[in-house]
Amino acid sequence: MAESILVVDDEDIIRESLLFILKKEGFEVDEARNGRQAFEQISVKPYDLVITDLEMPEMKGIELIDKTTLLRPQTFVIIITAFASLETAIQALRKGAYDYIIKPIDFDDLIIRVRRLLEHKRLAMENQILRQEIHRQYSFHNLVGQSPAMKNVFRTIEQVAMTDGTVLITGKSGTGKELVARAIHYNGNRSQNRFVPVNCGAIVETLFESELFGHRKGAFTGATTDREGLFKTADGGTLFLDEVSEIPLHLQVKLLRAIEQKEITPVGATDPVRIDVRIISATNSNLAKM
Repeated sequence: MAESILVVDDEDIIRESLLFILKKEGFEVDEARNGRQAFEQISVKPYDLVITDLEMPEMKGIELIDKTTLLRPQTFVIIITAFASLETAIQALRKGAYDYIIKPIDFDDLIIRVRRLLEHKRLAMENQILRQEIHRQYSFHNLVGQSPAMKNVFRTIEQVAMTDGTVLITGKSGTGKELVARAIHYNGNRSQNRFVPVNCGAIVETLFESELFGHRKGAFTGATTDREGLFKTADGGTLFLDEVSEIPLHLQVKLLRAIEQKEITPVGATDPVRIDVRIISATNSNLAKM
């Protein structure tokens, strides 16, 4: 389905030219002669993109942007401005417009900007849908179980999800520890950021520190570039340390510092790096007994 565009300009020659060019490119295009008429159309139809002049009778472009972003936050706006009113264009961008073009209009450049903006919109929508699907998939409501023990698990997930507390999940292999970890993350205040799982039992001991904390170029043989570790990758989100009992003893002090001080030191670096990571770990071992 073709994307829908509304062209708003009180100058007939500009409006008609834009209509002709955009329709030729395969877009579904409507027109409005002023801001008031445009908003009436926006009120009944959710356009993908509005291209509007700033200086118009009855309702100026700035007011149209204000009303559009309030009513249709998913609608993108490109403004048309004369070079002399560039300051007004900057004001429009602050109000919520996504881009601007200067008169006289370069139609080839306009098409490039329109296509780029609509592609950005498509990706943003796909990303939003994906996040919603991930959230639905790992919602604790979708964990199966009616037993008192499972209901207790649901209550615990609810209690800890909205905190930043470090969580340890214990249980036998195959009982769904990672599923619980994901449910905690996707029902918490970090759900819009990354969930980074790592199987601690699958990392070679000599590479453990580099994998977790990263390294600097030249830190060891083969370190030809700087590399971010898993802590930095998960910055702002959650790092899930599965089989946490497999972390070598000499690294546990550094792991403790990362948790308590919220900073890490990459291998080969001298200055610590601040991080904001929630730690969820899991094990099938009896840690107290170990």
